[in-house]
Amino acid sequence: MTALLTVLGGLVVGGGLGVTSAASAAAAASAGCGKAPTLANGSHTISSGGQNRSYILRVPANYDNNHQYRLFVGLHWRGGTANDVDSGGSDGYNWSYYGLRRLADNAGNSTIFVAPQGNGNGWANPNGQDVTFIDDLLRQLEAGLCVDTSQVFAGGFSYGGGMSYALACARPTVFRAVAVYSGANLSGCAGGTQPIAYIGMHGIRDDVLNISLGRGLRDTFVRNNGCTAQNPREPAQGSLTHVVTAYSGCRAGYPVVWAAFDGGHDPGPRDGCTCSGWQTWTSGEVWKFITQFDSTIPPTTTTPTTPTTPTTPTTPTTPNGACSATYRTVRAWQDGYQGEVTVTAGGAAIDGWTVGWTSGAPTITQVWNGTLTTSGTSVSIKNVSYNGSLQASASTTFGFLGNGTPPAAPPGCASP
Repeated sequence: MTALLTVLGGLVVGGGLGVTSAASAAAAASAGCGKAPTLANGSHTISSGGQNRSYILRVPANYDNNHQYRLFVGLHWRGGTANDVDSGGSDGYNWSYYGLRRLADNAGNSTIFVAPQGNGNGWANPNGQDVTFIDDLLRQLEAGLCVDTSQVFAGGFSYGGGMSYALACARPTVFRAVAVYSGANLSGCAGGTQPIAYIGMHGIRDDVLNISLGRGLRDTFVRNNGCTAQNPREPAQGSLTHVVTAYSGCRAGYPVVWAAFDGGHDPGPRDGCTCSGWQTWTSGEVWKFITQFDSTIPPTTTTPTTPTTPTTPTTPTTPNGACSATYRTVRAWQDGYQGEVTVTAGGAAIDGWTVGWTSGAPTITQVWNGTLTTSGTSVSIKNVSYNGSLQASASTTFGFLGNGTPPAAPPGCASP
């Protein structure tokens, strides 16, 4: 463990990860909670990656700055616009945000909705440009509004489905779940090795993006989430029905649902006809999926610890072993933050890793995708069963919640 020690901004772990619901809820509150909102309904612009990007925001009626709201990012299709997603097109309010806004309002104005605008009405995501845009957008929303940072979701149709998949690959510790309507790998998949709750819907007669492409996206998270592999039943051609399958064996908190329907390239298919519209079953299935999650980070195996006495930070050491680790602050709020560490294998494959640092005054309250232990002022986080084996130069991530100031120095990494 000594070889692993390095500074991570003076962290200390206290009280273990068996945090109370109240502590989890407090940690999930964004910086905008308890403050007058700085954002309102309508169109907004933001600078991201040297570009001016835009989005449309829908804040619930009777917004309460002390209530932590679920956040849904609705992504448009190729040739579509943020306004199409927000307005609902010809179906208006009933189909706004793929029908989810209506359901959220019926459930007590429980959700903030945002529709980002893709460049060229698409989501090519060159060099991760669109993922960075969504990062910047979330920071602005969470600073200006009261968001439950453990309840952030994304969903979209076609190209928007591809972008939702890209977010699932690249930001699995930011988004709680994604919904992919008739999608494919169109926006890339940086990472793509971590679990995230996933629902996919696809037509068996899709002549734009063949259903095999949607199955491929689904199977990425069947593997990542530890689900039992299967070939779920799909409806017969001509049946004009749909079949919803919830995979078995998935890790707790990381379900995978697959819904196949007898139809074409359509986010709103209806049973019994070749028509589409807001009366579709897809809205209810997605709403049921994203509202099943509690306001907490998904569970992981942890070892309870005893609070330690704060120590003076030490000088960072050079990482040892066949891996390296880098840290980034995903988001920060008053008196807390969410951190993420990326572990990367060196020039050869590794079978297991441990990241370590010395502790300081603040407190880590929860860790996921890793197993936490402490010894005195030494903190280590070891891989869990599904993310320890990495091919040469491959990466994986784990995340954590902390109180106090986000860390500044990189952690150390070693492989057995």
